Amino acid sequence: MTENLVRPVRLVGISGSLRRASNNTGLVRAATQLVPDGVTLELFDLANIPLYNGDAEAVGLPESVKTFKAHIAAADGVLIATPEYNYSIPGVLKNALDWASRPAKDSPLSGKPVAIMGAGGQFGTVRAQLHLRQIIGFNNMLPLNRPEVLVTRAWEKFDVQGNLTDEATREQIRALLVAFTAWTRRLRGDPHYPMESSLPGQTRIPVN
Repeated sequence: MTENLVRPVRLVGISGSLRRASNNTGLVRAATQLVPDGVTLELFDLANIPLYNGDAEAVGLPESVKTFKAHIAAADGVLIATPEYNYSIPGVLKNALDWASRPAKDSPLSGKPVAIMGAGGQFGTVRAQLHLRQIIGFNNMLPLNRPEVLVTRAWEKFDVQGNLTDEATREQIRALLVAFTAWTRRLRGDPHYPMESSLPGQTRIPVN
């Protein structure tokens, strides 16, 4: 099979911020422009997803939740950009993942490849990303471990509309997308994919 015959990769992108000029939404927006050939990335807006309520779930999932779950189910992988609020992820993101995980037997998160990035202050959302990895691990998602995208001092790298202006960060996102595409193809069982030792960001460091 030639490379041109490999099935395209479809990704869905999620920002953990609802702010109109969000830097993290800007990260996903930049990623839509940086995907490798054969990959599509769609940004899904979480604004219409209500707060989780077990009573509402008992009478039927809200339409916005059904749509969200359908987008995840149809995607080959999920790309999440998270801000950091109080050492953790935003409530809007946790709420969306809670809805998507319910009911457990019908969760589109289980077995789904996922990559994480985030833009924040001096630490670049590292604590939020660590917490997010706990949540996605419990939901049996399959995270790409490296490369990491931790955008520090975000106010210097985005314009007032939340558009990414920093070329070095664009290159980090590009590298993440290349690695995530390879990871997703590998987990999907595509006949041609890089072995682990050749994945971007997977350089082995001698320990002796």
